[in-house]
Amino acid sequence: MDFEFTEDQRAIAEMAGSVFADYCTDDRLRQFDTCEQAYMQPLWQLCVETGLQALAIPEAQGGSGLGMTELMLVLQAQGGALGQVPLWRHQLAAATLAQFAQASLSSWAVEAAAGRALLTLDLSGLHTAQGMRLHARAADGGWRIDGQVGALALAEQSQAALLLVSVDGQPRLALIELANTAIKPVAGRMTHGEAIADLHIDGLLIGAEHLLPAAALDWLEPRAIAALAALQLGVSSEQIRRTVEYVTERRQFERSIGSFQAVQMSMANAHIALEALRSTLWQLCYRLDAGLPAPSEALATAWQACEAGHLIGHNAQHVHGGIGVDLTYPMHRFLYWSRALGCALGGSAACLERLGDWLSHNDKLGWKYDLAEHQAL
Repeated sequence: MDFEFTEDQRAIAEMAGSVFADYCTDDRLRQFDTCEQAYMQPLWQLCVETGLQALAIPEAQGGSGLGMTELMLVLQAQGGALGQVPLWRHQLAAATLAQFAQASLSSWAVEAAAGRALLTLDLSGLHTAQGMRLHARAADGGWRIDGQVGALALAEQSQAALLLVSVDGQPRLALIELANTAIKPVAGRMTHGEAIADLHIDGLLIGAEHLLPAAALDWLEPRAIAALAALQLGVSSEQIRRTVEYVTERRQFERSIGSFQAVQMSMANAHIALEALRSTLWQLCYRLDAGLPAPSEALATAWQACEAGHLIGHNAQHVHGGIGVDLTYPMHRFLYWSRALGCALGGSAACLERLGDWLSHNDKLGWKYDLAEHQAL
């Protein structure tokens, strides 16, 4: 087995790390906290110039046509730097349209790959207690959409969104153009700085082609989970790095607090959680890029991301003591991001419940049963 990244993948990771690290200094992050920008527009322009915003968009639509492994490496760098740019939603929405939408809608993917249009998406209806609050019913050869969407990322800055709608009680993805007058946004901002808006939709009419086939959601959901988990991996890795640096320098009783057994055990637990997340995420991305089904792997990765984000985030805050909650010190931002990513994944309890439901209907556990060398067993 070869677990090494290819030379091209390492080059992408190095470029992404350089772009995000050079821009997202602690001073710039502090400035962004107090500004009115919806996202880091200069950083987004750098992503467009370097092609990071189109890695997962197919080549036929002007993207790079790369897989989830390459996107994972970029998102890990973004998470470590806390770069507030809409990389994953934008290109996964475009990639979904490129693969499943009719030709009349393919221009959206082309515009997204060129950076001329911004796309967003929301899959929270799959795991929130309220479920899907958008409902579609047939009307005039198309569909009428009514209901609400909560906390859609960059809703006022994006031109279109892939949203979950309920069609006869079943979830489907619909392409919604956000400038339509039937949509009333209520703007807000997440704790970690992401611009959002609640959408109130009343009598929105869309063409029949704007409702994507059911297979589109099955394709998009595990990739969205992988993207969020990759961001969490980056956030948590940097949290641990900064915390280790802090406990090495901080002294009490004439000793580095990193020499205290309780601190060492706390950081060891955090590192174990990080590596567990890394392993599940790499396996998920491998399966997605290999065209293998990954429903249970996606849910396991989501659970690991929620658990690791919570454990690492709170351990880091704890060993920092009072300075960890000082808003002039950078550590609090990592906890905000960890909690936001955990919420976007649905939380560990919801992920575990969904995984349990899957296991109750499937008697094959894990990856090995569907690889070629096990088919004869």
